[in-house]
Amino acid sequence: MHHPPSRNDAQIAQWNGAAGHAWRDEHALLDRMFKPFEDLIAATPGVGPGSVVLDVGCGTGATVMALARRVGQAGRVLGIDVSAPMLDVARARAQPGDGQVHFVQADAQTYPFAPAGFDAVVSRFGVMFFSDPVRAFTNLRYAVRPAGALRCLAWRSAGDNPFMVEAERAAAHLLAGLAQARPDGPGQFAFAERRHVEDLLAASGWTRVAVQPVDAVCAFPETALPRYLTRLGPVGRLLADKDEAARQQIVAALRPAFDRYLHDGEVRFSAACWLIEARAPG
Repeated sequence: MHHPPSRNDAQIAQWNGAAGHAWRDEHALLDRMFKPFEDLIAATPGVGPGSVVLDVGCGTGATVMALARRVGQAGRVLGIDVSAPMLDVARARAQPGDGQVHFVQADAQTYPFAPAGFDAVVSRFGVMFFSDPVRAFTNLRYAVRPAGALRCLAWRSAGDNPFMVEAERAAAHLLAGLAQARPDGPGQFAFAERRHVEDLLAASGWTRVAVQPVDAVCAFPETALPRYLTRLGPVGRLLADKDEAARQQIVAALRPAFDRYLHDGEVRFSAACWLIEARAPG
C-alpha cells in the first residue's frame, strides 16, 4: 500500500491544545452526555468474546472500556487518537488486569496498521476530522480482516442539531472571531450529508454500505451547563483567553438561549447522528 504523505496538522494541533485539554478535564460530563452512543458502539454486530477491535478517535477511552467488557480477556481493543491529553485519561482508566486494552497516539489516516489485524473498526464521533477521508477509510479497510465490520457514529447537519450550535448562535455578536461550523470539514459536521458519506466509503473500497439516521436524547446536570459553555466547542475555546469576569458576563448572556433545554434539573437535547455501517470485501 503506497500513498503520498497526507497531513492533518490543524486537527492534531487542535486536539493537543485547548480542545483536547477541555475534553480531558470534562470527560465525565461528556461520557454521561454521550452514553447512548457508547452503547451503540459496544453493540457492534459480530463483536463478542475473543474479538479484536480498533476504536478510531477513542478520546478519553469510554468506548474502549465498553468494548473491552464485550470482548473479554480473550479479545483485544486498540484505541487510537491524536490527542495526548485525552489519551492520558484513557490510559488511566485501564485497570492493571485489562491486558487486552491498548492505546496509541497517532493519526489513523496514516498509521501503519498490520494488514487484516482487526475483526471490526468502530468510532464514536471520531471519523469526521480527517483531512483526507478517502485515504483514511482506505487505511482502515486494510486494517480489518476480509468481511470485517465498520461501525461509526457521525453527526448529521448543524440544522438537525440545534443544541450543538446554540452557543455559537447566541454568542455571535459577543465574540469577535467566532467561526461558524463548516459543513465541508474536517470538523464536527463534515459528514452531514448522507450521500457524501456513502460516496467516500465506496471510494475507499468498503462494501454493503448503510448510512441510517439515529436520534437519541442526551442529558447532563443543569449545574454543569456553565462548564459546558466555557470549556467546550468554539465558544469555549475563545473564552479560554478571557478573564473570569468576562467569561461570567458572556455566560450570563448566553444562558437564556438554553432555557428550552432545561428539564427537572437536567440539560436535555436530541442528538441527530448517522449510524454508518459497512463491510470490507470478503
